[in-house]
Amino acid sequence: MSVLDHGLVVGDGVFETVAVEHGRPFALTRHLARLERSARGLGIGDPDLALIRSGIEATMDGQDLPFGRIRITVTSGPGPLGSPRGDGPLTHVVVTEPADRPPSVAAIATVPWVRNERGAVSGLKTTSYAENALMIEHAHDLDASEAVMANTRGLLCEGTGSNIMYVLDGRIITPTLESGCLAGITRALALEWLSEELEVVEEDRPIEVLEEADEVILVGTTRNIQAISRVDHRELEAPGPVTRRAQEIWARESAKTSDP
Repeated sequence: MSVLDHGLVVGDGVFETVAVEHGRPFALTRHLARLERSARGLGIGDPDLALIRSGIEATMDGQDLPFGRIRITVTSGPGPLGSPRGDGPLTHVVVTEPADRPPSVAAIATVPWVRNERGAVSGLKTTSYAENALMIEHAHDLDASEAVMANTRGLLCEGTGSNIMYVLDGRIITPTLESGCLAGITRALALEWLSEELEVVEEDRPIEVLEEADEVILVGTTRNIQAISRVDHRELEAPGPVTRRAQEIWARESAKTSDP
């Protein structure tokens, strides 16, 4: 990648992180479809999916990966030292590495910054992650593994790299996509799989709902279904009974195929 690549100069690109389970990418087709949607939404054109698939094969070749991750990045290519884009081809980058599994239980911190649900890149998985980096460092300073934010209307939105769910009166509730949260792959699969046995709804509520939730859950590519034991200074049972059942359903369904 050139130092003049617009992805490096202004963060003009999109990306996906794909989990590797037992040497196989998980939900790769869904991730590539979202990569295309993000690239089109950003206006940089269509990624070369065949090239990306060959890059994944090449970077996984020879690696023993019981668990790992693939980072796929597509940028608008070389450009000037400013916001306008160049007219060259897209840059495609694929990196595959082993990874440690996140713990099944974690703590989260709410942050004073908000997600702009009306912004130009709302709902797109872009490489412009500086505000997420700031938020997660803030959470780490509070001995939490993830930062969770509201949107500009004060409604619960998402984590920096995860979607959030919570349990009230036995129901699993997650913010709608209209909140500005990313359309997470794990979120979509959880809505599909968990709904077969549990009551799961999409509903927008103020972020303060986390102060009364019976259980809190993070879902994400490497987290899967992660129980939350602390929200700011509030301690929670983790995993609670609904979360535990959700984890069991996820484990059962995800074991059936690597590309659901």
